[in-house]
Amino acid sequence: MVVHVRNRARLGDTADPGRWAGVVVGDLSLPDQIEDAARQAAAFGRFDVVVHNAGVLSGPETVTVNTVAPYVLTALLEKPSRLIHLSSGMHRSGSTDLRRLTRGTASYSDTKLWVTALSQACASRWPGTTSHAVDPGWVPTRMGGAGAPDDLVAGHRTQVWLATHPDVTPATGGYWYHRRTRDPGPASRGPRRGVQGRLLHALEHHTGVPLG
Repeated sequence: MVVHVRNRARLGDTADPGRWAGVVVGDLSLPDQIEDAARQAAAFGRFDVVVHNAGVLSGPETVTVNTVAPYVLTALLEKPSRLIHLSSGMHRSGSTDLRRLTRGTASYSDTKLWVTALSQACASRWPGTTSHAVDPGWVPTRMGGAGAPDDLVAGHRTQVWLATHPDVTPATGGYWYHRRTRDPGPASRGPRRGVQGRLLHALEHHTGVPLG
């Protein structure tokens, strides 16, 4: 397993070289470090599974960490067998106004709508790669707060299950909550000329990186 950390200090006691196959270091709120993280990851070769689960709730870096980073990493890495993008139930109230992406005014809900649409776009465009989005629920993390009512363990178990289970239905394009499919917000499922197509065009123009 190769893991990502924002900086070396985040490794803490997990820096034991025998614990991981490798570590990728980079602050995903900074565009140049996103591309450097992609180069570091690419040095390990093609991955079986890539899980994009970095995220922030608010602030100027929200759109970069939650949407731009998974897009750039997905675009620059060799296509894996399986892709998993972390979404949120809050994506249902996200906006399709992509001017918010380039202006840096996107809300958390906006970014989660867009990353859900990105997951759906990968599922429809890349037949050799399965792509799913996961809603972990409102869980008691530093972001969710100690009073969050959902099950933290159930959230990450869904990601592990999608990464390892040999027979998932649907095989690709699923939106999952606690190992069960749910219908994502309709805005995330627009065809190539709809939200997905406009999103990929906006992200390519914003980053200079085509999805491929």
